[in-house]
Amino acid sequence: MADAAAVVHTTTAPHSAHSALAHHFDNLEQQREAGTLGMWVFLVQEVMFFGALFLAYTLYRTKFPEAFAAASNHLNWKLGALNTVVLICSSLTMALAVWATQVGRTRRTQVFFMALTGVLGLTFLVVKAVEYTTKYHDGLIPFSGLFNPTGDVHFPANIPLQNIQMFYWIYFAMTGLHALHMIIGIAILLPIMWRAWRGAYSPEYHAPVELFGLYWHFVDIVWIFLFPLLYLLGANFHSAH
Repeated sequence: MADAAAVVHTTTAPHSAHSALAHHFDNLEQQREAGTLGMWVFLVQEVMFFGALFLAYTLYRTKFPEAFAAASNHLNWKLGALNTVVLICSSLTMALAVWATQVGRTRRTQVFFMALTGVLGLTFLVVKAVEYTTKYHDGLIPFSGLFNPTGDVHFPANIPLQNIQMFYWIYFAMTGLHALHMIIGIAILLPIMWRAWRGAYSPEYHAPVELFGLYWHFVDIVWIFLFPLLYLLGANFHSAH
């Protein structure tokens, strides 16, 4: 009778009774696939969202090419390049964090790579804050009453200032939205790090780190497009004049 009861218990018990397994999934693999699908659907929506801004950029750049080039010439491409390097490094550290959870490295290793990713993300935001502050002091904030170029900021007299202002509207909209995604990413990373420190992730269960990695890489890729489109126009304009 005892052997029969053991057989019944074995056949009725869940095959993978992991504490992270939600009740509506049969196993962790099914749960991971569902989460991955959901993340890709979310990223497609994000592509459409950013795509509208890229479309607006393309239309207005085509309509006001000289104004956009002249305005871009007053962006600090060195800071933009620095932030590009910072985000590329953060993608590397995030990939290493995913790897560390997949192969079962120690929790210290997992948290180390996640923390590096967060620090690099904060570095990006600090550099961006420096840029925004400079634009404020230069009178290049595209709101009524704040757009008043001062100091060493000079634009060609034949280019209407409202066309220059349109560039900065798009610049702040695109980089501001991107920075917001970075802030949200860092906020999401913190509890993931906490769970990693508690030993929640292993080769068997690491889906949250993988899914967050997809989000982080997407945000980095968006910046890879923003940097040349916004910052490198000015170099072409300067060399042509």
